[in-house]
Amino acid sequence: MARHLLLRLEGPLMAFGGETIDSLGVIRDFPAQSMLTGLIANALGWRREDTAAHERLQARLVFGTRLDRPGEHITEYQTARLLQDDAGWTTHGKPEGREPSPSYKTDRQGVKSLTLQRYRDHLADAAVHIALRLEPADESPSLDHVAMALQRPFRPLFLGRKPCLPASPLFAGWIDAPGVLDALREAAPLADNPRPRVSWPEGEGELAGSRRVDLCDERNWTSGVHGGWRPVREGSLGKEAAA
Repeated sequence: MARHLLLRLEGPLMAFGGETIDSLGVIRDFPAQSMLTGLIANALGWRREDTAAHERLQARLVFGTRLDRPGEHITEYQTARLLQDDAGWTTHGKPEGREPSPSYKTDRQGVKSLTLQRYRDHLADAAVHIALRLEPADESPSLDHVAMALQRPFRPLFLGRKPCLPASPLFAGWIDAPGVLDALREAAPLADNPRPRVSWPEGEGELAGSRRVDLCDERNWTSGVHGGWRPVREGSLGKEAAA
């Protein structure tokens, strides 16, 4: 038996980010390995510059997800007016301007500007359970340290994007189980759903009717680029009883 930490993700909005293409910010059905790494690292008070610590935490994470209430998929339309002379701060610590472009139009006051448009997908009113453990268990940070950080985080936590604030505490207790799928089976439901969808790592439990999916959801924390593949399984609890 292995000890698993339970997380409860609930809020008006959450976003499990997928592959962003141009102005389209799409989402996945389940949280990514990199998102959960960033969530825990933020609770622990780590900085973006702590790339080695992020990489190691990501490699140690073993987790699965149960969608107790899948929520409603919505798309937010965002606009921002940018002036040609506007400059913004970057991660390099210095302002960065924009090159002259024919996209900037001159208004009646003679000011050149353009309207930036973006589309951002979100899940509305979802309730999600996560069961996780760290391997090896005796390495720092331990699962106990993570649990304490989630209850008393170093910074405010958010569910995928900064506007997506949790509506309830993230820490949801402990479960001893042979694997991640069994931990998800035993976790108390957050909503009335007889067949919640689940996702868990290959080799962490068997479920009739499940399918294998190869995910690219790990981040290179030095370059900021996602890469690599890890096998997971997806299915629905309750199908075995209904068969």
